[in-house]
Amino acid sequence: MRDRVAGVEHCTALQVSGKTGVGAVATQFIQSTASQINDMRADEFSALSEQSLDLLTLALTSVRPQNFNLSRSRSFSLRLVKDFIESHLTNSLLDTAMIASGTHLSPRYINELFQDENTSLMRYVWMRRIERCHRDIINMPSGNHLSAIAYKWGFNDMSHFSRAFKQKFGVPPSVLRQSNL
Repeated sequence: MRDRVAGVEHCTALQVSGKTGVGAVATQFIQSTASQINDMRADEFSALSEQSLDLLTLALTSVRPQNFNLSRSRSFSLRLVKDFIESHLTNSLLDTAMIASGTHLSPRYINELFQDENTSLMRYVWMRRIERCHRDIINMPSGNHLSAIAYKWGFNDMSHFSRAFKQKFGVPPSVLRQSNL
């Protein structure tokens, strides 16, 4: 959630009302999704999980204290950078310079934003790419190649991709693929 909600660590022990507003919408959506899990394919459930996280993010944002360390403009800038990253994640040339140019923010400022989240800009890009690969491997039809997924999400070296994937998820991508076939 730190990737989605700046200052989420300040949301502990806060109650999100499930009866009104965005909390009610999030609650109803997540409950209805959970109640239908046995009647959905894995790819359908995976697609709905993104929307569930978006709604949960909105609900948390609605109760997050306003006095946390990240200012409104910094929060906006961070969202701008993350949105740019998401829309360019498949570009293997995505780097600090491209992100800075695309968001009209300085590389130093962008790195400071990610320091507030205890990560670095390129570490965040790497993490998002690995997560997208994981999702695609789970939903991958038989006959497709792992290399196609890795290349799609900006990895140019399969051995580096396999090591990074195993580091993040504890299993090599080939093992995950086999378990989902």
